[in-house]
Amino acid sequence: MLYRAYQNQADLMSPLRLGAQFLGAALWIDGTERTASRQISAQMEVFSRMRLTHTRPGWGIDSVIVDGEQVAVHEEPGLVAPFGTLLHFRRDTKAVHPPVLLAAPLSGHFATLLRETVRTLLRDHDVYVTDWHNARDVGLWHGGFGLDEYTNQLIAFMDAIGPGVHLVAVCQPCVAALAATALMSEDEHPATPRSLTLMAGPVDCRINPSKVNELATERPIAWFKRNLISQVPWPHAGVGRKVYPGFLQLTAFMSMNMDRHKKQFRELYAHLVEGRMEQANDIRDFYDEYLAVNDLPAEFYLETVQRVFQTYDLPRGELTVGERKINLAAIRRTALLTVEGERDDICSVGQTVAAQDLCSSIRPYLKAHHLQAGVGHYGVFSGTRWNSQIYPRVRETIYAAAELIR
Repeated sequence: MLYRAYQNQADLMSPLRLGAQFLGAALWIDGTERTASRQISAQMEVFSRMRLTHTRPGWGIDSVIVDGEQVAVHEEPGLVAPFGTLLHFRRDTKAVHPPVLLAAPLSGHFATLLRETVRTLLRDHDVYVTDWHNARDVGLWHGGFGLDEYTNQLIAFMDAIGPGVHLVAVCQPCVAALAATALMSEDEHPATPRSLTLMAGPVDCRINPSKVNELATERPIAWFKRNLISQVPWPHAGVGRKVYPGFLQLTAFMSMNMDRHKKQFRELYAHLVEGRMEQANDIRDFYDEYLAVNDLPAEFYLETVQRVFQTYDLPRGELTVGERKINLAAIRRTALLTVEGERDDICSVGQTVAAQDLCSSIRPYLKAHHLQAGVGHYGVFSGTRWNSQIYPRVRETIYAAAELIR
């Protein structure tokens, strides 16, 4: 009922927002003069943009600087599975760089949220991304997709890339990335990652619990299942599939910083009226991405809440994938880098670095930790400090492991 009510409301508002979009464009007058026409146009645009979309935005990465030269970049699907695509960003260059799989979170947004991360990695790496599909577009005949399936999908993606791959996990997939690396290490899989970089991930949520952690533990899992899971309505391809709707996740995120979002839309209006188009475009671009929501399979959401945030299966040594218990001590020949943000209010300081102790068989010279001062959660993988201070550590880890571990 919840999803159907949301869909009905979205369908009702769609003609109004579309009309506002056309009216705003018709009334727009270029220049910097503040006019009544410009004010109305700005109001119409702000109204039309206060909406959710459910289609992945484009990556928009057409070229990148490699070894001082600008080269074209082409998106190519490497392996297509029902719930996600292994997307390869092929560069028009003869330079040979280490292959990297960037594991994107499946947490209400599309993988394009990591656009800047990808663009930066492309300077010195052959980059692949886990491009997760919107669960409401996946037919019921494809079955469920839980934490086990996510972990096995990471293994399948690394197997498709082949030996020499490096794994970089951002936020939520850090647990699955550790589990996949442990299983591949135990099996002596030829595509076991040579390095594993964990960035702002909930490895051990018992440490320094954040507001997000507290919200996950204040109610039993039955409450989450009863109140937050909905069935996909017609006419979507996944009709009948149980999902955690992306609009609920976005609502939760926005409620944590509602004053900031209100301020941003007020500033968008002011920038449009005053003709400050560069500043207006920055806000437009951010919300085009931020308001594009991705539904999560119900199994994945509920298992993540329970096994990662409530019962802490991985740090307790109780995490299983299928019938196999995860043994992090099996990881021996994979370099480990953990990265945290000093001001992270989603994955608090201490939760990611916990992997250093859990991976007890990795030699000390293959381990490193980076605590970035002055950044919150998103600053770990985007922004000035990501590019100037964090990325060099990531690159250093990957290149050192490529030489040391063969």
